[in-house]
Amino acid sequence: MKSGTRKCVIAVAMLAAGLAYARRPLGQGPYASSRSEKNGKIIEFDVPGASTSPGLGTQAFANNDWGAVVGFYTDANIVPHGFLRLPNGKIISFDAPGAGLAAGADQGTVAYSINDWGEIAGQFEDPNNVFHGFLRHADGSFVTIDPPGTGTSANQGAVGTANINNRGSVAGYFVDGNFQPHGFIRTRKGEFTVFDVKGAAGGTVICLETCLNDEGAVTGWYFDANGTGHGFVRDPEGNISTFDGPSENGSPTVFTLGASINAEGEVTGYFLDSNFVAHSYLRKPNGKIITLDDPSASTAAGEGTAAFSLNFFGAVTGEYNDAASAMHGFVRSPKGNYKTIDAPGAGPGAGQGTRPSTNNAQGQVTGWYVDGNNLNHGFVWTCDDDD
Repeated sequence: MKSGTRKCVIAVAMLAAGLAYARRPLGQGPYASSRSEKNGKIIEFDVPGASTSPGLGTQAFANNDWGAVVGFYTDANIVPHGFLRLPNGKIISFDAPGAGLAAGADQGTVAYSINDWGEIAGQFEDPNNVFHGFLRHADGSFVTIDPPGTGTSANQGAVGTANINNRGSVAGYFVDGNFQPHGFIRTRKGEFTVFDVKGAAGGTVICLETCLNDEGAVTGWYFDANGTGHGFVRDPEGNISTFDGPSENGSPTVFTLGASINAEGEVTGYFLDSNFVAHSYLRKPNGKIITLDDPSASTAAGEGTAAFSLNFFGAVTGEYNDAASAMHGFVRSPKGNYKTIDAPGAGPGAGQGTRPSTNNAQGQVTGWYVDGNNLNHGFVWTCDDDD
């Protein structure tokens, strides 16, 4: 699972942005902490049994509208496990059937997405280092997801099964036998659609944790023959529109990532300008793109603002980097107002800080932060007003 990173093309894209990525349970008890900050309330948490070694710990990837949170943690034997944190604070650890659990192998299970019915999507790595997607039903039963054409050798397979919507459809990407990524959508009935963007030379990648809306539209990114990355939206009928971030200072963008799409068809993500500074954006259903940069973000090369999630009402969350390359979370309201999310335990150094992942319809944000010892911890942030 290579637990400190997102696999394959996702990891490459995030590194290209120059943004750093990379356990006490929520609720009552000795593992939880809750503090009120001027911009909202933060609860920090660690999953019991998570490693305390640098680069490991707990990472929360998604929350649903009821406040349930999913992600993964890595134990002291370097085995990743999925977790579900219920709204009442109870944490359930789980392993997908077939996941590699050998000490030191760094295989295991990662949960990326949860819908409002409590269904969870993610990926696992088997003992042969082949990746598979999974769907975990609310009753705890599992379905393995291997799209047609999936590679069966080490580091191939469904390496990016990342999103499940409220209709039970699952989206992501897989790597074939030639190590090329392809997008896929799987319906609740188990029917697969595999697709690529026309002109994609380096494959088609979807998605982050909220890249599939309930209508079946998806967003993601692809690379052309020149190595330039472009965003795309595929509508429920299969029509694909491509797009690039707005030109900055008259220079073309070098990479655009589609990260999240809501029910209205609005898309958020980020793009890199010719100086490799990251800028967040909001793309309207009519194709108009608005740049959304946090006012406190550094504008140095390799820094900037990256949006990761867009909720039902149009609020955006993501991270920005400061001049020291430390991460800070942000939320931009539909009115255009910004709030900063800094977990109290977050470190101030390069690659440290607070990294939001998703925001739900209630405005709650979940993600993880990296402390001064480079250990990951989960968090949930709740806004202190209705701005």
